[in-house]
Amino acid sequence: MKIVRVVDLSHPITAETQVYPGDPVPHIEQHSTIERDGFNLMSISMGSQSGTHVDAPFHFDHDTKRIDELPLPLFVGPATVLDCGQLAPRQAITAELLGAQLNKVQTGDIVLFKTLWSQHYGTDEYFNNPYIDAALVRDLLDRGVLTFGLDAINIDETPDDEHPGVGFPVHHLIANAGGVICENLTNLEAIYFDRPVVSLLPMKFIGIDGAPVRAVAMEVES
Repeated sequence: MKIVRVVDLSHPITAETQVYPGDPVPHIEQHSTIERDGFNLMSISMGSQSGTHVDAPFHFDHDTKRIDELPLPLFVGPATVLDCGQLAPRQAITAELLGAQLNKVQTGDIVLFKTLWSQHYGTDEYFNNPYIDAALVRDLLDRGVLTFGLDAINIDETPDDEHPGVGFPVHHLIANAGGVICENLTNLEAIYFDRPVVSLLPMKFIGIDGAPVRAVAMEVES
C-alpha cells in the first residue's frame, strides 16, 4: 500500500478561529522562550469543540461514551464524499437532494457532506449553515454508517434569535447510535479521487465531550 496524496481538511487554530456562539475563543501565548529558558513553549487555551473537531456521544447525552471511550476505527477508514451541490442558507440536505450518490455508501464508511459552506468561514453567514435532514441520517445509520462529517459549523441547524427552537435532532440520533460527528471541515472539494481514506483522530482527552482533530483525506494505491 502506498499513500500518494494527503489532503488537509482542517481549519487553522489561532486567536481568530471562528467558534460556535458562546464557546471559548482559542488563546495562544508564549510561555517559555529560547532566550530566557533555552526552549520555546506555548500556553494554549481553547474549547473542546474549537476548530475542526469531533463530537463524542457525551456531547449531547450524559449516559453515552466520552471521546476516549470510542473505538478508534470510528475515526479512520474509507470514506464516501457526498456532493450537496449549491445550497441555500439553512437548507436541509435530504436523500432526495443527494439522489443516486447514496448508492455509493458502504457499511462502515465515514460519510462526508461537501456543502462548500466553509467558503463563509469567518463571517456571520457561516452560522446560517445548511444541515443534515434527520430522516437521511436515520437511513445512513440503518446502512451501518456511524461517522458523519461536514464542512460547516453544525450538522444540525444553528439556532439564533430568528430560529430559537430548532434543536439538535441529528446530534441526538448519532449519539444514541454511538456514532461520531466531525464539524468545521474544509477543503472537501480537493478530494477529487474515489474512496479516500480519512483520518479524524482526536486528541486523547479523558472523560470529555469531544476534541480537536487534524483531519486529512488520503489517496491510497494498493
